[in-house]
Amino acid sequence: MQSPYEILTVGSLAFDSITSPAGKADKVLGGSVNYFSVAASFFAPVQILGVVGQDFPTAHIDWLKTRNIDTSGVQIVPGETFHWVGSYDQNLNEAKTLSTMLNVFEHFDPKLSEKHQSADYVFLANIDPVLQESVLNQVKTPKLIALDSMNFWITSKLDAVKKVMKRVDILSINEGEAFLLSGEKNLIKAADAIRKMGPTVLIVK
Repeated sequence: MQSPYEILTVGSLAFDSITSPAGKADKVLGGSVNYFSVAASFFAPVQILGVVGQDFPTAHIDWLKTRNIDTSGVQIVPGETFHWVGSYDQNLNEAKTLSTMLNVFEHFDPKLSEKHQSADYVFLANIDPVLQESVLNQVKTPKLIALDSMNFWITSKLDAVKKVMKRVDILSINEGEAFLLSGEKNLIKAADAIRKMGPTVLIVK
């Protein structure tokens, strides 16, 4: 049974080209918003904000709609869609980035409609923390805010990550990112340090 409350999520819609011990997949549907929205759609209606290029198949958009996902916030602009190329070894928890082509996502500036501004539940998927805060500045009175981030942002924009963390209820990162963010080597100590930075709930995935 689905919740009657919609979730607003903002992040990347992308093509992923992945090599792993199981084989290779080229330009498959990827991006943080896609992964989250499909998973969340089993439990609640989802609204997504993102940008794609003219090369993004309409079949992908149509498929998302079949999952009770509102794609009205997806901008389709001239250019090519964000494309990530990476690989996994036997440790499937850690991806190695081989190439990141931001393309149209480089100039993504999320603008929330009146409907999106009224969202009660917000998930800030893994994107630039400056964009994450921009979304929070536009949402009126959210009841719950969750945030995902990664080692790249923690390393390159630590101050911005910490700033947006102060405004969220839930943070989702992996073990390595928890150590990197906290400066601790023990997971319990890392969790304690991170919760003091703002989020009341920490998910180490």
